[in-house]
Amino acid sequence: MNKGQIRSHFKALLNRSDCSDALADTFIDQGLTRIQRVLRIPSMEKQQAYTLSSGSAISEVVIPSNLIEIIDIQYDGVSLLRVPLHEMAAALKVGTVGNPTTFSRERELIKVSPKPSGGTIFLNYYGEFDDLTSDSSTNTITNIASDLLTYTALSYASDYFFDERGPLFDAKSSQFLLELQDQANQAETSGMSQVMRPTSTYAD
Repeated sequence: MNKGQIRSHFKALLNRSDCSDALADTFIDQGLTRIQRVLRIPSMEKQQAYTLSSGSAISEVVIPSNLIEIIDIQYDGVSLLRVPLHEMAAALKVGTVGNPTTFSRERELIKVSPKPSGGTIFLNYYGEFDDLTSDSSTNTITNIASDLLTYTALSYASDYFFDERGPLFDAKSSQFLLELQDQANQAETSGMSQVMRPTSTYAD
């Protein structure tokens, strides 16, 4: 479904003559914001590559504007370890150049240490859904979980209008979100043999 279709369905379920299209769009936008705050599914996963020029020795890169949560950061096929910002500041003060092994976030920046003198940093993260800017707009949620978006928007509308159906809308929204998250979680492990992994390894 596209945004226009979702709005029509939303207004039919709400069944109020005093809910304008503009107000309905506000509830839909609020619903989308709420969903992406808590949902973590593969279709939200994104990757940003930062190719560094040889000899640049840059210690920081700018995070994407649509970032919600960092999954991991890799350099030369190795995942970097996240450390507290004060540890990063101390490490960068030393100024060591080499393959980075650690990272920290400071405001809109990702800082890594040691400073890489080239290569590519890969940021894997959960990103925001595309905005619904017109009636024909679609995104991941409108395509795979229009019911989730509709009932989350209805939940916001019930607060606005003091609608007694609020608990019902909340319950359905929570149910649809849980179903979608459970499906994503199960997909991550399907076809795999689940085994206990050791917490430590020791050399012979």
